[in-house]
Amino acid sequence: MLSGKRILLGVTGSIAAYKSALLTRLLVKAGADVKIVMTPAAVEFITPLTLATLSKNPVLTAFAKNETGEWHNHVELGLWADALVIAPASANTIARMANGLCNNLLQAVYLSARCKVFFAPAMDLDMLQHPSTQSNIQKLIGFGNEQISPVYGELASGLTGTGRMAEPEEIVSYLERFFSSAQKLKGKKALVTAGPTHEAIDPVRFIGNNSSGKMGFAIAEELANQGAEVNLISGPTSLSVTNPKVKLSRVTSAEEMYRACAEVFPSTDITVLSAAVADFKPVTRADQKIKKSEAGLAVELIKTHDIAAELGKIKKPSQFTVGFALETENETANAEKKIASKNFDLIVLNSLNDNGAGFSHDTNKITLINKKKEAKKFSLKSKKEVARDIVDAIIENSHA
Repeated sequence: MLSGKRILLGVTGSIAAYKSALLTRLLVKAGADVKIVMTPAAVEFITPLTLATLSKNPVLTAFAKNETGEWHNHVELGLWADALVIAPASANTIARMANGLCNNLLQAVYLSARCKVFFAPAMDLDMLQHPSTQSNIQKLIGFGNEQISPVYGELASGLTGTGRMAEPEEIVSYLERFFSSAQKLKGKKALVTAGPTHEAIDPVRFIGNNSSGKMGFAIAEELANQGAEVNLISGPTSLSVTNPKVKLSRVTSAEEMYRACAEVFPSTDITVLSAAVADFKPVTRADQKIKKSEAGLAVELIKTHDIAAELGKIKKPSQFTVGFALETENETANAEKKIASKNFDLIVLNSLNDNGAGFSHDTNKITLINKKKEAKKFSLKSKKEVARDIVDAIIENSHA
């Protein structure tokens, strides 16, 4: 899957830079066209000559090509690549990436890149676990970059723990998986809902929930990364999309979300209903702000459209739908009931009893259950990684 792919490899100042030689060799052997950008610190660990020889391309280490002032065009490099892989990614480089610093060629290329960016951290275990490093990693993931997670083993410090850069073979497999997956959903149309809905009481008050929309946005991006054309219908959130294959439509209420979904669902192959849609809305909406009174306030509620159930009624056999169940008790039983009642093919079970799962977090812990009631549990992961697990399950269960 890497044949003909243009891989831009960023090498930073880490003892793990020695692995970049093997990584380069494996990428070239797989048929990729590899160009390499090194930070000034990286050349202290491995020579540009070594990597230039293996990549069959000049290695770039600075903005200027020579004393005449001719320069390396970082924007051109960023546009050239199908993927930017920063391996190893030191704590220093991760911090600079997360905060938009631009004091070397690699940072300029990173800020200019329009392609998918992967980074493979390499550092001592305490550096990796430091809150500032963890915060920077989460920022990068939030930007849409993908972490190729460090592994457990003996470290340069002599300590043993998590911090070793993933092995070159693993990084190549990760990239092959990315490019292979991107073709599996080519030509497919997907619908994703995300975020909360706000049901107005008056012009300034509403009934809503704490959904951030992060899970739905991550799923939409992952479906697009794997080749699908995605309609993302989102309730009120501050999030945005980066993949041009994701068309974002913003709505406010459950009724608006229902109408938007009903319009595109008939032509959709894959539907993922991850939005936290309000179950009830006020019978009436006051035209003016309701003034506080000593007597209190009673708001009469009626049910909103059950979007999942309504779409389930008109679903064709060729369509694949995924629902979400956020439960606090009898979790598996309740999720399985929803599969039948909403005509889902797959359901994502969240438990509010799990730390780090549910609304607002950058992480999630899920169980996937299909129509055969086969369940697969996953550990706590970033929502980007959870999105990948969900899309993999869609591909596996729908034979997309």
